[in-house]
Amino acid sequence: MMTQTTPRFDFASDNVAGAMPEVMEALIAANAGTASGYGTDHVSRAAADRIRAALNADAEVRFTASGTAANAFALTLLAAPHEAVLAHEHAHICTDETGAPGFFGQGVGLIGLPGASGKMELAPLEAALAQPDVSYRQPAAALSLTTATEYGTVYSQAHLESLIAPVKAKGYGVHLDGARLANAVAAGFDLKSIAKMGVDILVMGGTKAGSTPTEAVVFLNPDHARRLDARLKHAGQLISKGRYLAAPWLGLLGEHGDTGPWAARAAHANAMARKLADLMPFPIKHAVEANGIFVEMDEPTLERLRGEGWFVYRFLDGTVRFMCSWATTPEMVEDLGAALKRVA
Repeated sequence: MMTQTTPRFDFASDNVAGAMPEVMEALIAANAGTASGYGTDHVSRAAADRIRAALNADAEVRFTASGTAANAFALTLLAAPHEAVLAHEHAHICTDETGAPGFFGQGVGLIGLPGASGKMELAPLEAALAQPDVSYRQPAAALSLTTATEYGTVYSQAHLESLIAPVKAKGYGVHLDGARLANAVAAGFDLKSIAKMGVDILVMGGTKAGSTPTEAVVFLNPDHARRLDARLKHAGQLISKGRYLAAPWLGLLGEHGDTGPWAARAAHANAMARKLADLMPFPIKHAVEANGIFVEMDEPTLERLRGEGWFVYRFLDGTVRFMCSWATTPEMVEDLGAALKRVA
């Protein structure tokens, strides 16, 4: 009688891991007593202060439970319904958010641009910005960037600045999807550079970094502060018990600008990805700069791996994706490495 192997999801996504202990401790502490609602509580204020200190920026900070909602809401502040947002063709907003930017933005469009390993390139961006306004096409009004990218690569500050400069010169807004920003910071990206380079709205990821579901939406442009809470409420994103979305950030970040476990545990995830890359018997397609490894693997081999109990995804470009998290251990990596050798 055949026994069915219980699937292991260890490397399917960095979403499969639970929350780090520092987050759970912060949630338990925040649970004590009563607090005012809709983000007016003491926990939300303290968490916002830590985020401002980490960014070294004066900004409005709000919290959502979904990166999709955070991104889509942000774009409604940067583009009107008859306009569009420029993004990498494989950005999460273009491939994995089921039209949410258009839904939240009442018709806001997306214009996908190419670029190797998830990084947008300057020439296609400049060409898109040079397109004339015509009545039958949604004109570009904003730029959305992502780091670490969907392929686990990390933009340099100079690269981001080169993309942002022509957009700001046109008077357009800039959104930064930082679902895996912690991994980019752990790889050397300067968190404090974001405000200086002209980003208007930053989504600072907690969920994939080892929190319970929480994303910090940072509004760096003071023009967006007007009636912000009313707009969030209208979008269904002003949560009554807001302290439970804010509290994890008191566990993720230290005081006085310290990036704390948010970046330290991301550094561990990145290190586990490098360890797995060293054990990988299949060709690696994209540079391993954060916590993801993308390899060339045919379908029969992938099915053999799944037959051994390991569930991983085939990604947008046809590669097979392996994601490490704050909870990935060297033993998990070694177990997977042995399985990969058996199926190779």
